[in-house]
Amino acid sequence: MSKYREALYYTQQKDSKVKCNLCPHNCIISPNHKGKCNVRLNVDGKLFTLNYGLATSGTRDPIEKKPLYHFQPGTYSYSFGTVGCNLFCQFCQNWHIARADPENSKYGLDYLSPDDAVKTAKKSGCPSVAYTYNEPIVWYEWVLDTAKKMKSNGLKNVLVTNGYIQQEPLEELLPYIDAANVDLKGDAKFYKELCKVSHREAVLRTCKLMVQNNVHLEITNLIVTSSNDSKEQIQDLIDFVKNELGPEIPLHFSRYYPQYKLDLPATPVETLLMAREMAIKSGLKYVYLGNVRDAEHSNTYCRTCGELLIRRTGYSVRFPNITKDKKCKKCFDSNSIIWHT
Repeated sequence: MSKYREALYYTQQKDSKVKCNLCPHNCIISPNHKGKCNVRLNVDGKLFTLNYGLATSGTRDPIEKKPLYHFQPGTYSYSFGTVGCNLFCQFCQNWHIARADPENSKYGLDYLSPDDAVKTAKKSGCPSVAYTYNEPIVWYEWVLDTAKKMKSNGLKNVLVTNGYIQQEPLEELLPYIDAANVDLKGDAKFYKELCKVSHREAVLRTCKLMVQNNVHLEITNLIVTSSNDSKEQIQDLIDFVKNELGPEIPLHFSRYYPQYKLDLPATPVETLLMAREMAIKSGLKYVYLGNVRDAEHSNTYCRTCGELLIRRTGYSVRFPNITKDKKCKKCFDSNSIIWHT
């Protein structure tokens, strides 16, 4: 089956140009040219997606790898990805697929229909499916079609995303999404200089709409040395999470290592510890550290009494103080964790 599929969310312009309305770039695309994401092509005045159904081999990933710590902890999520991205992060760890050409066979992309994706996911025994690895927003049509079918077959849908999407397509997708991790990268200057985009406010809107639509949300912030690591920048992000999303939204501060085009020194662990302390002092209930060998700050503690609820060692997960009905053994608080039942 052809990987070409007419795209959603575009308008025709003069001279056979089209305007893509999927993300805030709003690319004006001439005939035989692609949008900035490299996977949407103007063919004779119509916009086509080049990666519909083109998927890397599905993989059983620990849900904690997404990272999601409060959504079905200890389970696996069957994960799909493709190529393309609508951000241009200079520190991207998946740049080889984010910037890839969908028509290049070396990336091992095979056509997978939404129906076949459902069959594969159900056979895996995973209770959820994750759209991840590259940016799923630029895979929008396939993700939307597949998420609908997954939902009707009793599987949960997880979106691992940069959140850079317009409101209308997001609102169409959200009824089928159960959980998401949004990479909130920094302030407006950080987005402009290191991600090469100008509409940070779209990412903030995405986060707020997810909360409003009862999508389980967790936030990841990669702290990049001398770029988004000042106390003022960190506090601004903490205040947004607390005041606009809620104090119980899990926040993951992640350590940067030199990647792709950025060769700054790795983030000092002390900076992450400082950020975590600031977040806790500000009233956030669940703050984690990622990309560090630090088991203590990957654990989940009861928001009410401080009892250790979930111990994480790498992707190994244990539940030392959880009752059969998924409450804290000490104070019987539920801790708003979504468990697999």
